[in-house]
Parts: sequence; structure tokens; C-alpha cells
Amino acid sequence: MANISAAMVKELRERTGLGMMECKKALVEAEGDIERAIDDLRKSSGMKAAKKAGRTAADGVVALRVADDNSYAVAVEVNSETDFVARDDNFLGFVEKVLAKAFSEKQTDVAALMAGDLEAAREALVQKIGENISVRRVFLVEGAMVDGYVHSTNRLAAIVALTAGNAELARDVAMHVTAVNPRVAKPEDMPQEELTREKEIIMAQPDMEGKPQEIKEKMAVGRIKKFLAENSLVEQAFVKNPEQTVAQLVKSAGADVVSFVRIGVGEGIEVEKKDFAAEVAEQLKG
Repeated sequence: MANISAAMVKELRERTGLGMMECKKALVEAEGDIERAIDDLRKSSGMKAAKKAGRTAADGVVALRVADDNSYAVAVEVNSETDFVARDDNFLGFVEKVLAKAFSEKQTDVAALMAGDLEAAREALVQKIGENISVRRVFLVEGAMVDGYVHSTNRLAAIVALTAGNAELARDVAMHVTAVNPRVAKPEDMPQEELTREKEIIMAQPDMEGKPQEIKEKMAVGRIKKFLAENSLVEQAFVKNPEQTVAQLVKSAGADVVSFVRIGVGEGIEVEKKDFAAEVAEQLKG
């Protein structure tokens, strides 16, 4: 049997909102595979899609700069170990230098960007602050009308490219992206494997049992359509005015959404909060 750690149970609980024992049982049955456990739980309970993995090891900031003519924008993610350092003026000054170079050179290769002076500056800052600092990712978006939005925490940002419109419109859509977190720009952008997986889950849900195949297919089509609407930027209700979709908003300005990127500090970097995991482990004993 797979070794089910308390941290795994904690993550599954956070992502599904289900009880501790239910999560532990699902992980045991899925042999420790969290994504498989989520799929199994959705099949058995009809639960909605789970939250994306949220464990992060890194603190830090996302910084963004938009060209004066709105033809492109660049964002950089620079990580520190603690929130305290992420607010330090020396750290923020270093972030600005990194952003300025990435912006002027349109450079998204971190190794090429850091070679030379910036790497020396990073090493000097590590010595001074006594914490590891790393430039993790650089994003470049180009288009006819590009703008971005950085959340007040500086930990979350988005860049949006439109075919037309103005900077304020693109910024509003970028703000929506940070708030609502769509998976794709348009329904047709959803990867086929995501749709296949979603359909498998829908077909295995309890209310499908015993129904004729054609009825099940018809129900699945409706639910897939709903899934696409909920996860596609253009079909979502605009956060500032839920009476209209994002597509309707941009269309009213004679524009269309081309693409977006959303950047959260530390996405995909894992960390274990030992104290909380130990606490959960105690409750799981017996």
C-alpha cells in the first residue's frame, strides 16, 4: 500500500473541501495519486472540479511593465524565501533591474537575462540579506492592444492581448483574469485531453446510472458546455459587471480576446508546512 502522508491528506482536503477520513480513503484507493483521487471522488460524488494545487514554497513578487504604445508587456517573477524579504527595498530594487532589462531586450530566457551583471547583483543581495533569491520566470505578451494588472499584494498578475480597444479595457480584462482564473481564453482552446477526462467523470457520476446511452450522451454534452463556459475567459461573467460576459464587453469596443497569461508567485513549487502536517498526522492515528 502507498504511504499516505498527512501533507497529502491536507492538500486533498484543501482542494476538494471534503472530510479528512473521506480524503484519506480516496488516497489509499488511488495509491497516493492525488489527481486520480480527485477524479475518483468526482465520479462517486458528482463533486465539481477541484481547486488547482496550491502548495508553494516561495514567496516573492510579480512585477509588470507595459510598453507606452501597448504593443507588448513583460512580467517577471522573482522569488524570496519569506514575505519579509519580499517587501524589502533592496529586494524590490533588484526586481526593478531585472524587469527593466527583460523589458528592454524582450528577453524571456532567464539564464540569458541573468548572465553577467544581474547574476552578480543577485549573489551580492543573497549575501547581504541571507536568504535565497531567484529569478524564476519571465513572460512576454505582444499584440495590437496589450495591458496588464498586478494585484495589490504584488503576488498575482495577468497580461491580456486584444485585437483592438484601449489600454483600460485590456487592463480590466486582466484584472478579471487575476480574480476569476480562467483556464483558457476561448472554449475551442481547451485541450482535448481535458475534455475527454471531464466527459469520463461526467459519465461515471451517480445520476447517469441506469440511463440509456443516448440520454447520457445528451446530458454529457450539456455539462461539457457548462464546464467550457465556466472555464473560458470570453464566456465568463465580467467581474465588474456580471450582466455581461467578457466577450460582450470586448465586442462592444470592436475588439476580441487574443490571449492571456496569469502569474501567481510560487505556482507549482512545493512546500511542506511541517507543524500543520504533524497536527493532522496526530488526528489520523488509530
